[in-house]
Amino acid sequence: MRSRIALGAAVALLALPAAAVAAPSFNLRRVAALDGAGQAVHLASPKGDARIFVVDQVGIVRVLHDGQLTTFIDLQDRVAAGGEQGLLSIAFHPKFATNRRFFVYYTSRPNGDVTIAEGRANGDTGTFRRVLLTIRHRDATNHNGGQVAFGPDGRLWIGTGDGGGGGDQFGHAQNRRSRLGKMLRLNVDRAGSAPQMWGIGLRNPWRFSFDRASGTLWIGDVGQGAWEEIDRVARPHTRALRNFGWPRYEGRADFEPAKQLGGGTLVRPLSVYSHAAGVSVTGGFVYRGRDVPALRGYYLYADYGATWIRGIKLTRTGRPLRLEKRGAPSGITSFGEDGRGNVYACTSGGIYRIVR
Repeated sequence: MRSRIALGAAVALLALPAAAVAAPSFNLRRVAALDGAGQAVHLASPKGDARIFVVDQVGIVRVLHDGQLTTFIDLQDRVAAGGEQGLLSIAFHPKFATNRRFFVYYTSRPNGDVTIAEGRANGDTGTFRRVLLTIRHRDATNHNGGQVAFGPDGRLWIGTGDGGGGGDQFGHAQNRRSRLGKMLRLNVDRAGSAPQMWGIGLRNPWRFSFDRASGTLWIGDVGQGAWEEIDRVARPHTRALRNFGWPRYEGRADFEPAKQLGGGTLVRPLSVYSHAAGVSVTGGFVYRGRDVPALRGYYLYADYGATWIRGIKLTRTGRPLRLEKRGAPSGITSFGEDGRGNVYACTSGGIYRIVR
C-alpha cells in the first residue's frame, strides 16, 4: 500500500474483441462519510450478514448502519499505525453466524511485526481473544501486505509484503525460509496449525480476493517504479507452490534478471499497467452483486494515485473485455463486498457503493 481514493462519470472501453461489445456503465453512491473517523483501508461483511464492517488504519473496526458508524472493536493499544502500518483488514469465519469468530491483520506495537489475531463478536461489539501468528517485520516500515480473507478451501489466507525498502533489498520474496513476500494459508480450526506457504515472489499484495462464484483468486500486487500488476489463479485450492516472480520480474518486465527464482510454478500477470496511468494498484473483486447485473463477472480494481476504476472480464475464448470509469474519487484504499456480493470502495473521505 502506498497512500490511496476517486470515482465518477464516463465509462470508456479500453480494449474489446473484434465484435463490438458495449461496456456496462455504473456509478458510485456515497453511503457513509468518514469525517473525523480516520482512514478507511478495508471493508468486509460476514457471510449472510447485513452488516458492513469498516477497518480504520489507526486500529479501530466500525460497524456501518444506515450511514452511521459505531465502534465494533478498538485495538489502538496493540496497533503500530502510520505510513503503511496499521490495522489493515478483517475477515469473518465462514461459520461466523454460529461461532462469532473474526480475524484481523495488523502491524503490532512496538516493532511493527505483522500480526494475525482472533476475536469474538457479541452483537455489534468485538473482543480480542489471541494472537495466532507473528511475522518479524523490522527492517523497514513499508510493504506490510495487509490482507486476510477466507478462501473456498475454508482456510484463512494471508498476503504479506516483501519486508519493505526498495527492490526487495532484504531478500525475502524468493526466500522460502521467510514468510514475507508470500501468500500463506492457515487452518484456524485446528489448534496449533502452522501456516502453509502457497505462493512466493510477491512485492506488496495490496488486496486479493476470491470470486464468490468460481473461487478464482485475484491479486493486485503493487509494483516498484514502472509497472503495476493484476494476477489471477483459477484453481487456488491445489497445493502446488506458485511463484509470482518478484524481484526477477516487475509486472512482465525484467527487474533483476540475474535473480534466481525460489521454485514453484511461475504465474505471469493477467494484466499490467505502467506508471503513466497510476502509481499503486488497489486490488478489488469480481462483481457478483445485484445492483448492476450487467457488471457481473468483471473484476474491478483501482489505483491509489488515479481517478479511475477499471474492469476485466474473460470471455469464453480467454480474450479479456476491459472497461474504465473515469472521475472516480481519488485515493481508493480498498474495495469490499457485502453479504450479497455488492461491491464498495473505501476512501479517506467516505464509503461508496457501486450502483447503476
